[in-house]
Amino acid sequence: MQTLPIRLPPGQDLRQALEAAVRSQNCRAAFVLSGIGSLSTAGLRFAGADQPQRLVGDSEILSLSGTIAFDGQHSSSHLHMALSTATGAVLGGHVAAGCIVRTTAEVLLALLPEWEFAREPDAVTGYDELVVRRLLDHQK
Repeated sequence: MQTLPIRLPPGQDLRQALEAAVRSQNCRAAFVLSGIGSLSTAGLRFAGADQPQRLVGDSEILSLSGTIAFDGQHSSSHLHMALSTATGAVLGGHVAAGCIVRTTAEVLLALLPEWEFAREPDAVTGYDELVVRRLLDHQK
């Protein structure tokens, strides 16, 4: 495992920036170990919901975790986040596109260069689920 600490400045899309960071390392599998910061707008898909909720206004990232996969052409993420609103209400769910950094996001990624993550249909859940594969030495 290799760690990659990053700081995202204002205006960046959290999900897109994390996926780009993993791609830039030529890595196919990563975990978000820790994440804190602030957002000006957020998209969270709550448990069991089909569509994300758009949250506009200042919020604090209390925790961020999940996986990031890159298959050589496309990135995919499964990220969860807990947010605190300006009134102190805490919400959490699946991170959707459009989570825009307000002042900063400080994230620690764990890069797994010997592994590959993919998302493939799972007949039991009905969703694309994580598939973990060890990369052969000649594929690295």
